[in-house]
Amino acid sequence: MLKRNLVLLIVLIVTNLSLYSQTPDTTKVVSSNLTNISYSKPKEYRIAGMTVAGIKYLSEPALIQLTGLQLGDTIQVPGEEITSAIEKLWKQGLFSDIRINATHVVNQDIYLEIYLQERPRLSAHFITGAKKGEAKDLEEKITLTRGSQVTENMIIQTTNTIKNYYIDKGFLRVKIDIVQKPDTTLTNCSILNINVTKNARIKVKQIQIEGDKVFSARKIRRLMKETKQKRFFAFKRSKYIEAKYKEDKVSIITKYTTKGFRDARIVWDTVYDYDANFVMIKMKIDEGRKYYFRKISWVGNTKYTSLQLTNSLGIKKGDVFDQEVLDKRLSTDQDAVGNLYLDDGYLFYNAVPVELNTENDSIDLEIRIREGKQATINKVTISGNNKTNEHVIRREIRTKPGELFSKADIIRSVRELAQLGHFDPEKITPTPVPNPSDGTVDLEYTVEEKSNDQIELSGGWGANMLVGSLGLKLGNFSARQMFTKDGWKPIPSGDGQTLAVRFTTNGSYYQNYSISFTEPWLGGKKANSLSATTYYSIQTNGQLSTSSTYESMKTTALVVGLGRRLSWPDDYFILSNEISLQNYNLYQWPASYFVISNGDCNNFSFGTTLSRSSIDNPFYTRMGSLFSLSLKLTPPYSLFAKNRDYTTMSEQEMYHWIEYYKINYKMDWFTRIVGNLVLRSKIEGGYLGFYNTAIGPSPFEGFYLGGDGLSGYNLYGRETIGLRGYANGALTPSTGGNIYNKYTLELRFPLSLNPSATIYVLSFLEAGNAWTHFSDYNPFDVNRSAGIGVRFILPMLGVLGVDWGYGFDPIPGKTSDNWRGQWHFVLGQQN
Repeated sequence: MLKRNLVLLIVLIVTNLSLYSQTPDTTKVVSSNLTNISYSKPKEYRIAGMTVAGIKYLSEPALIQLTGLQLGDTIQVPGEEITSAIEKLWKQGLFSDIRINATHVVNQDIYLEIYLQERPRLSAHFITGAKKGEAKDLEEKITLTRGSQVTENMIIQTTNTIKNYYIDKGFLRVKIDIVQKPDTTLTNCSILNINVTKNARIKVKQIQIEGDKVFSARKIRRLMKETKQKRFFAFKRSKYIEAKYKEDKVSIITKYTTKGFRDARIVWDTVYDYDANFVMIKMKIDEGRKYYFRKISWVGNTKYTSLQLTNSLGIKKGDVFDQEVLDKRLSTDQDAVGNLYLDDGYLFYNAVPVELNTENDSIDLEIRIREGKQATINKVTISGNNKTNEHVIRREIRTKPGELFSKADIIRSVRELAQLGHFDPEKITPTPVPNPSDGTVDLEYTVEEKSNDQIELSGGWGANMLVGSLGLKLGNFSARQMFTKDGWKPIPSGDGQTLAVRFTTNGSYYQNYSISFTEPWLGGKKANSLSATTYYSIQTNGQLSTSSTYESMKTTALVVGLGRRLSWPDDYFILSNEISLQNYNLYQWPASYFVISNGDCNNFSFGTTLSRSSIDNPFYTRMGSLFSLSLKLTPPYSLFAKNRDYTTMSEQEMYHWIEYYKINYKMDWFTRIVGNLVLRSKIEGGYLGFYNTAIGPSPFEGFYLGGDGLSGYNLYGRETIGLRGYANGALTPSTGGNIYNKYTLELRFPLSLNPSATIYVLSFLEAGNAWTHFSDYNPFDVNRSAGIGVRFILPMLGVLGVDWGYGFDPIPGKTSDNWRGQWHFVLGQQN
């Protein structure tokens, strides 16, 4: 203490009337009232006033408060109070100079001035030695703000951030030099020059492994996903990153444990320099003994018997011991033991596996169950829906207040919300908030709106002409908001209805106008849908209607449908029925194009479709299936008119009322291979039948097979079926396609799952064919193709994409231009 006071006394004498100064200063404060202060004999004073000088940006009262000194305090001068105040200010790291001066003394009152020199402010910074892309990334990471104080902590943090950025890229020997220099154009400001010297990226020359018996060294090296030794043929670049290397070592041991080697460990490992650019890695593995499950018993279970739980667990005596599999079977798998409880309200369920005995290579387990009480749902809240009305969401949610908690109902609710198309499927988050005190749980569903309105652009090739379509689809329309004052913002929306308007044309030769409306919950209480569609199309030879050579075919249609969700066999099934009326009016239509030239053909039909959809995501499906079976038929007019001779009847009279029946089926499966890699398997087919052999197959409602599936002229009610690798319609018999089969295998992988642009690449194998008569039908006589493609799903444009397919099988009677290499464009439709 004596030594410290002596140093303080010397400093005070040197700075004359300055009570304390961190750095010597020649500025002196003169006051005749300070002659009574004796630095050899400290004296007590009462603080009568305090001021702060030298600051520009900081608050004076806050700075005085930081010192710990207050007006009215009695302090000793010189003394510990002044020293402590200065230390507190230094700890803030905001100042380059701190002094506390006594301006004057009146009797026992002392007046203090706190002089502070703020650290310089940042006026600019520059990064050198980094590539343009790296500099852009670094700017986002370091976040240096103009006007912020240049502190030692800022420089250290910036240095470490940049260094870690390059170390993560394999530049272990990167050097960062930050030079601070005054900005001569501004007062108390500095410029930071950040100099980056990356040096060479450090690669792994070789990974040497000892003790490998169960797995080969090559297999172990493959388990190291991020740490790869240098190979000219390697798909992944070799680089050494310490953090990734540690993760890879954990992956090695994890793999051993999945094979029953739960004692496996890395005895030792070393990483040492090989040269300036490479390091060597050596490790020794002790694999230990392989273990097996033996006896598994249950304790604490009252809801389910031990046999039921054992069957649900699915682990048998003699199975290889795998802790990861055990954990999954208890809690995370879709059919895990825990789901038996969680689907029946036992939210507070817990299962803890305990090893009772380990004998040689066998392990006995006791799984201790704590069932708890069944939890009921208290509140269900929804957040994030700033456009969709809440009732649209609530009617799809399977978890209702007062019901038992069910994990299965939550999963199904998320799936149903995703199917609406109004929200980003990747961002729908259910959050249970348990209340153990009263045995209830609150549920919050967080959604993120995405637009499913679309400006539909599509095109096709028909009659040797390009046909283009422009449409507007409002996927979250609200009819009732049309009649409210504030409903137009700018379009009535929020009730989950669909309104679509489309116009198709290739100029004066063909135009089509259509409008459709769908209400998915008619009445608002049950999932019963109502749909209505009307369209009008006209095809001409391009001449004016007043011309004597004018030719036209006009089609007018109205379709009304009702659908309802079934509860059996399960509530994924939907039964839809529709009534359709179409009128074809022909005027001087060339007989070479169709069976009649003048007159009307009417198509009155009833259709019913049984469908089932369990897919998880309508935009990028990872799992689930789609199934549909449909029947469309007209009345059998010819069977009611037994006295009519159809062999001598004109085509105009024969097809005045069209008759047929039509069966279609589609089966689509999505299987997750690993991660987001998905295999799609699809089988589809159709058959157009007739009632009367004298009339034969209908010239309407046939199948047009081959190509990209883009519909050009949608004439005669025919269905356009794409089959890549072949030209449009190339697989359609000249006498008409009345039967078809198509098989598809498609491997998909996403590049982006962002709702603003979902992008995935694909490869495919396809096969199919079409026939006129059932007697010629052979489901194995197909034309095969393979190829690759890419899809872009954009919020306002729908599906866009391109495929390249190669058809392997020649088409009799047609040139090779109809198969082999074919480009196909996807504009709004799905294959």
